[in-house]
Amino acid sequence: MNSSARHLTMESPLGLMAVSAVDEGVTYVHMGVEEMKDAWGPEEATPVLKAAVDQLEAYFAGDLREFDLPLAAQGTAFQQRVWAELCRIPYGETASYLDIAVRLGDRKAVRAVGLANGRNPIAIVVPCHRVIGSNGKLTGYAGGLWRKERLLNLERGEPALFA
Repeated sequence: MNSSARHLTMESPLGLMAVSAVDEGVTYVHMGVEEMKDAWGPEEATPVLKAAVDQLEAYFAGDLREFDLPLAAQGTAFQQRVWAELCRIPYGETASYLDIAVRLGDRKAVRAVGLANGRNPIAIVVPCHRVIGSNGKLTGYAGGLWRKERLLNLERGEPALFA
């Protein structure tokens, strides 16, 4: 079993993206990598990476609501639980950090949920953009709040705002 990471880059409405994977599954979806393009080295279109790029393109086109990819993100047991919970937030809907903490059985874990959410390495596929503040406002997003807003607009059926 070869677990050496490989990658593919893709143009998207959010800018240049890179998807990384090992044989077991996707490990990262990176956004805004224009300045790092030359550092990535040669690309390799493995079956997992090709499927990830195809599904991301379908998502951006508004044709895909649920990803079906093997995932291999590295994280603590708690992070893994939070990321699994993020995947349960339906397309076009949002949840607060408190909602996630409650679903995990500890309403006091709001900050820990926020930290785990912020460390999600597989953006979009593991939809951390669907997590908002308890007051309904958009809060931090590693890819930038403008990207979070565009992703939520796309999922709400407002593709004109996405373009």
